[in-house]
Amino acid sequence: MSIPVWVLLGFAAWTLASLMASIGVYRWSRILTGRASISEWRADLPQGDERYRRAMRAHQNCVENLPVYTALVVALTASGTGGPVVDGLAIAILAARVPHTVIHVALEQTEPVAAIRFGFFAVQVACMIGIGAIIVADALG
Repeated sequence: MSIPVWVLLGFAAWTLASLMASIGVYRWSRILTGRASISEWRADLPQGDERYRRAMRAHQNCVENLPVYTALVVALTASGTGGPVVDGLAIAILAARVPHTVIHVALEQTEPVAAIRFGFFAVQVACMIGIGAIIVADALG
């Protein structure tokens, strides 16, 4: 399996882990202790404390970006494009995704913290653009 495919699996695993370790723990701890019912959790209403709401946003960001990276991996696979630069960019995406999520969930979002978090997000976007550009350049030959 190629590095970008391994990174795709890691990205998917991280998306699930962030769901279970933050949102899942928060909800189930309240349900199992009788502080909330299973039916009261709604995606269309702001609920929970600030950290829980940050966890919801961080997980949603993973969910929003996973299909973009998946499309790139499909294009890489279909075109046969690859190499050490693509591998490095793919690894950098996951290496930036993890601290981006952790910072979003774990830290109060002050201006400096949000700027650092955005930096990790910008790295991911730049790497995805880079991979896309490599795919296009390879296709145009």
